[in-house]
Amino acid sequence: MEIDRTQCPDFFLDYILYITVTKSLSSRTVQEYYLDIRMFLKYLRMMRDSQYQNTDNLHEIPIKDMQISELESVTLQDLYNYLYYVTEERENHDRARGRKVSALRSFFGYLCHHQNLISHDPTERLELPSPKKTLPRYLTLEESQHLLQSLDTAYPERDYCILTIFLNCGVRLSELVGLNLSDINFKEAKMRVLGKGSKERMVYLNDACISALNAYLQVRELPEGSAEDAVFLSKRHTRISKRRVQQIVETALNQADLGGQGYSTHKLRHTAATLMYQYGNVDALTLKEVLGHASTSTTEIYTHLSNQILKNATDSSPLAHFEKKKQEGEKENQGE
Repeated sequence: MEIDRTQCPDFFLDYILYITVTKSLSSRTVQEYYLDIRMFLKYLRMMRDSQYQNTDNLHEIPIKDMQISELESVTLQDLYNYLYYVTEERENHDRARGRKVSALRSFFGYLCHHQNLISHDPTERLELPSPKKTLPRYLTLEESQHLLQSLDTAYPERDYCILTIFLNCGVRLSELVGLNLSDINFKEAKMRVLGKGSKERMVYLNDACISALNAYLQVRELPEGSAEDAVFLSKRHTRISKRRVQQIVETALNQADLGGQGYSTHKLRHTAATLMYQYGNVDALTLKEVLGHASTSTTEIYTHLSNQILKNATDSSPLAHFEKKKQEGEKENQGE
């Protein structure tokens, strides 16, 4: 969805331009912030303007003529009411609400501290919702091997290479799609990927990745005169799309009888991280660098996952529910 500049007040458009130019945010994040703040402005107008209070569709409420003075009176309670609204009416979960809080903090911080358009920042005491920590889904080592072994598609070398890089390197979908030939250093067995916030990092390639890349590049064909630098190409000889990669993974999962179980390209990233932690003697700090996480708090989920695996292993012992039979003497003593 494109940002509709014709339907937004000037102060909102100035903010979008500001975060686009100065904050090094991805286009997707900028778009999400735009949608979150646009929804808040429409909500605010719905709550304060009687002509919109019975509106069923929030998106129909115009905000083009909104004045900055309307934000001067926004209170902390208004913000919590908004979060309650998106929870109850729009079924936003913890992560979505957390992103909305981040967007509102950024927006009001810009208006108050950067532009001095409002006298106070109502988000200063706005608390971020505490997300429920859930263990990520992942394939076991045996399932990962079966996934690679079962692959049977029209472009086997390309699709096998895609799966191999996902499972061995833990890259994101956008990072894989964005790979260029110039990003790969075969001599040093590593590749440069562009992660979140346009941050570059180096990811090392093991033997399986190098072998899969070599096999794919031998059959990678381009029309004469084409200079397409993308590593992974579609059948039209252009950079492969995110959706096409998702379809490839879905097909591979179905062929391995792993479809319909909640696995996805992102779950292959979880799988790579989990296998590294389980079998590679990799600590959380190293894993953070490999995955391109901003902090170790994100990576620590795999530590918890490993602990849960250890607990499950203990619980699965055939002696887990063994109870010692009481002797005759013990029964008598208990009766006294």
